[in-house]
Amino acid sequence: MNGTVYSKDGKELRTIELADAVFGLPVNDDLIWYAINNELANRRQGNACTKDRGEVHGSNAKPYRQKGTGHARRGDKKSPLIVGGGVIFGPKPRDFSWAMPKKAKRQAIKTILSLKAQSDTLKIIEDFSIESGKTKDLAGLLDNFNPGTRTVLVLKDDDPMIKRAAANIPWLKYLSYNRLCAHELFYGRQVLMLETAAKNLNDFYGQKVKEAAE
Repeated sequence: MNGTVYSKDGKELRTIELADAVFGLPVNDDLIWYAINNELANRRQGNACTKDRGEVHGSNAKPYRQKGTGHARRGDKKSPLIVGGGVIFGPKPRDFSWAMPKKAKRQAIKTILSLKAQSDTLKIIEDFSIESGKTKDLAGLLDNFNPGTRTVLVLKDDDPMIKRAAANIPWLKYLSYNRLCAHELFYGRQVLMLETAAKNLNDFYGQKVKEAAE
């Protein structure tokens, strides 16, 4: 399949050939759900912690005598039924992460890329760099591509100046072509991909293609 390469001004420049094995696959909703939930689970810190009655600081002495007070029988003030007592079945630190097969994860990424290409929310832009590293320079460039919309910028490499400029734009996320995130990619309203990143994705997923002459 072919895609259109846009200039930094938002004008059409030429066409580029995109691998069907990466950008032309049928959408697999179950696999996308699987990949996104895997990423969200792996992000969880799992450090919530509560104290049970054995861990709460306090006296073990009986607060009042067993009979004659009209109150319920109390063993100590650390009972979960008393304010300030322990917590029943509260959360403890745990590891929520789980492993997803690499082949399944790669297939999920390719499925999301195909979904974006088929829904016309994927735009390929000629390679650029922000030499100054200033946010206003990158924001001025993105003004030509529906600014304010939740956007994912796919880079050809770890460009530190683009990352520096993008850090202060709240609706923009940046990803390197070889470290794509299923969650960010799927929920991005538009995906802006550098031309070299698109070519690298063709090679990265095992299919080399040549740029189509216009």
